[in-house]
Amino acid sequence: MRSPTIAVVRNEVDADREFHCDALEGVVSDAAAEIRTVDYPSGERLDLEAVDAVVLTGSTAGVYEVDERPWIADQQRLVRELIDREVPTLGVCFGHQLANAALGGTVERVGATCRPVAATLADDPLFEGVSSVVPVAHGDAVTELGDGMTLIASAAYYRAFATRHRVAPLWTVQFHPEFTAALRGRLEADFDWTDGEYGFTETNATRVVENFASIVADGAANSRA
Repeated sequence: MRSPTIAVVRNEVDADREFHCDALEGVVSDAAAEIRTVDYPSGERLDLEAVDAVVLTGSTAGVYEVDERPWIADQQRLVRELIDREVPTLGVCFGHQLANAALGGTVERVGATCRPVAATLADDPLFEGVSSVVPVAHGDAVTELGDGMTLIASAAYYRAFATRHRVAPLWTVQFHPEFTAALRGRLEADFDWTDGEYGFTETNATRVVENFASIVADGAANSRA
């Protein structure tokens, strides 16, 4: 039985800050899935026939920069196609914002938050065994959900902290499941990170990617049964 193939769609536009995309690829790979990488800003595009699932990474770009970054509109069309095809998809940070914007939601600049924060997580398979303290680094936020999206997590400072499509296998999270203590130096240098009240000892957010890979594997096995 083959392992499901997960595509990691890289969205970073700053070559000096691609470490978070690298880290997310590593977490996906550690979840025992075969991976393929696609760099959207550079013009690479995804062959949906060759993958079982998709992960959309973060980015220092803003979803609202679509006029100067045409690839953002291309990726919004990709999200709608993923929904139509019912391809399991996980959007992270920018990916969370882009997916909601692709479905008519609103994303706005709200100011930077770069630290572990406490969130209320719904009873969803994506969050099985996941600590309620998760690491974030973002300056934009989803202020209005996309059509068909429902809340699955919220934080005191951010209502639309994570979402799930009501019908399609699409999940999105504002936090970064790939952030661990090993990245603290880069986070401090690039995003003015602070451990704040919790620090990394309270987080196990990589479990989100493990859960997503399990969901994909279970779905692939069921489709072959």
